[in-house]
Amino acid sequence: MPPLDAPAGSMLREWRVRRRRSQLDLALGADVSPRHISFVETGRAQPSRDMIDRLCDELDVPLRSRNDVYLAAGYAPRHRETPLSTATLAAARRAVDLVLAGHEPFPAMAVDGRWTLLAANAAAGAFLDGVPDQLREPPVNVLRLTLHPDGLAARIANLAEWGAHVRRRVRRQLDRTGDPALVDLLAEVESYLPHPEHRRDDRSPASDAVVPLRLATPQGELAFLYTMTVFGSPRDVTLDEVAIESFFPADDATAAVLGVTRQTAPAGP
Repeated sequence: MPPLDAPAGSMLREWRVRRRRSQLDLALGADVSPRHISFVETGRAQPSRDMIDRLCDELDVPLRSRNDVYLAAGYAPRHRETPLSTATLAAARRAVDLVLAGHEPFPAMAVDGRWTLLAANAAAGAFLDGVPDQLREPPVNVLRLTLHPDGLAARIANLAEWGAHVRRRVRRQLDRTGDPALVDLLAEVESYLPHPEHRRDDRSPASDAVVPLRLATPQGELAFLYTMTVFGSPRDVTLDEVAIESFFPADDATAAVLGVTRQTAPAGP
């Protein structure tokens, strides 16, 4: 990504290149002349706020980065970044809590765009059994907790496969968002997976959907598939980056163990 003091046109060009779009293709999609896009990218024309919106919409630029473009063009940021715990996002937080609670007895957690844990249901707490306190102190990074040698890594039966899958996810997120913090996170993830077999990239993105997480537990090996849910049409940076990761039993044995856990769990107060 260009530095934050780069001209807005340079930032927009970087996003166009990142999305592998030509000026002509972008112009057709955004209903703008290719000549004007060229002038904007080279700094010969100052983009209006409406032009920034149109180009960013067409390029699927994340809201956080759109704010950077607004600032570079001399405008105030258009999208707020509101903590999920504030009253402003109370309705969104209720929606997150409802999804997490409704997924019981299966694990689910809400994370931000850097995999910082925002919320989790009770079933997800089983993932934390035996994890040392230093990895559970806020802010908790889910990927660090999962792959750190003192975290879940020792219990992941298919660590090579899952580790390669996690690495690909971080790389795709970095490519999609350009978030510099993900460069450091990717390096950290790779430091936990030093062996060549953990770094293979021989799977297509579509095949990632069926990579299971296999955990060794006192009840036997549990296998999970996961899905990711995001907010539709967010206008706040926080909501643009929130995702709910929901884990489902990948086999009947896992479903049976989770079912027994649900039936025998003590009632709340």
